[in-house]
Amino acid sequence: MSRWPAPWTLLQRSLFDEPEPDAPELLPSVAAPRPEVPREALAGEVFKHPRAQRDVRLDGHLVAYEMRRARRRSIGFVVGPEGLSVSVPRWVGLKEVDSALHEKRAWILRKLREQRERAARLQAARIEWRDGTELPFLGEPVILLLDPRATGALLDNDNDVEALPGVARRLLRIGLPHTATAEQIRDAVQSWLQRQARRIFEERCAQFAARLDVRVRRIGLSSATTRWGSANADGSIRLNWRLVHFGLPVIDYVVAHELAHLREMNHSPAFWDVVRSVLPDYEHSRLALRDGHVPVFD
Repeated sequence: MSRWPAPWTLLQRSLFDEPEPDAPELLPSVAAPRPEVPREALAGEVFKHPRAQRDVRLDGHLVAYEMRRARRRSIGFVVGPEGLSVSVPRWVGLKEVDSALHEKRAWILRKLREQRERAARLQAARIEWRDGTELPFLGEPVILLLDPRATGALLDNDNDVEALPGVARRLLRIGLPHTATAEQIRDAVQSWLQRQARRIFEERCAQFAARLDVRVRRIGLSSATTRWGSANADGSIRLNWRLVHFGLPVIDYVVAHELAHLREMNHSPAFWDVVRSVLPDYEHSRLALRDGHVPVFD
């Protein structure tokens, strides 16, 4: 199954290389600390690792990076959420490191920007768990309403609100007092979303299993951070409950994708023909899934 993007987004797809497998030794400082340069005085962008010991100018942008000595044969670069880390063989000099940084500057700057954009998307996707919070359900926004008179959670429509695209007109009434903590609200909403996910997945799997002439033995919910679904040759299907943030066409694509694996356990042209047999325009939903956003629950 395709890996999920970043963000309303979870995310996502990893935008950086995996760290080196060995545990490198931290490089001692080899130069006097450099004075802090005000960002406003710089013409370009500033990317600063919190444990930076050195910095370099790449195409006019200041990159302060963490440098470690490691038992390896070549210089390695990793761009993660904190910034750029450079693993350097013990025998390589600093001039060679600077040369390698400049040689890889286009890749480094691109990855640093991707990480900055990803962090911004994640921040924007974080839910503030309180009365009146808005979040997506089946592709449309709903508003959370704390209602001590309610039992559990109940979704209803606010018929007094004009139906405009992107404007929430449905209320999710949560049976909690207005003094409920953010954690209590989050847990109540997540529990309701997971119950809805199971109900919807079972309905859609039954429909597409009949059309594909396959047998689904078990449907499980997944909370994976990297996959929307998976299928086992024994007929077991796992679907990520966060799919309920998307509209039904996207859910149907993931369901059809996983059920198609019960006939073709690969991603060959034959597999995509199976998907296309029940969803001729699946590419649109596949694109919507890749570019879609889901809230961050924390």
